[in-house]
Amino acid sequence: MKSSGLILIAALAAPALAQNSPPARDPGLQKIVQIAIVTRDIEASAKRWSALLGMPVNPISTTRPGREVRMVVGGKPSDAQVKLTFFKLGQVVLELMQPLGGESSWQRGLDRNGESVHHIGFQVADLDGSMKLLESLGYKMEHRGRYDKDNGDYVYYGTEKALGVLVELLHSDPPAKR
Repeated sequence: MKSSGLILIAALAAPALAQNSPPARDPGLQKIVQIAIVTRDIEASAKRWSALLGMPVNPISTTRPGREVRMVVGGKPSDAQVKLTFFKLGQVVLELMQPLGGESSWQRGLDRNGESVHHIGFQVADLDGSMKLLESLGYKMEHRGRYDKDNGDYVYYGTEKALGVLVELLHSDPPAKR
């Protein structure tokens, strides 16, 4: 009889426990795909990383103005831009970023911390679910936009005080059906 009572209590408690538990974690949150560093001079930084890694510098590009890629920073539209270059290092990409003006987490990071790691990026399958998870943990969205080719989203969360860097959620649109 005792075991039946315990089973009944567990069955009745299960729905309450499920309601209070945080949303399920996207498997993408268990694999870092990007580490990004903000810099004042991307050309000089890229040369130094190239020398260390023994790899050529990839082309440096400038993103489209923020409003063209639906950029929102602190809840407001922004026209910020950034120069970018990437080094592919196994499963992780090292991204170098030079802010070019306008309100952005990139410029704030550079102003606050100097040249330093800005964010760690995770490629998630469920962007909305991952955003809800971060918000359930008390983190606020700081900066959001679309990739320059308008084929995916990036979202930065203010996790620096707790984790030391921003967390970036990356979510690519599904491939177009042919």
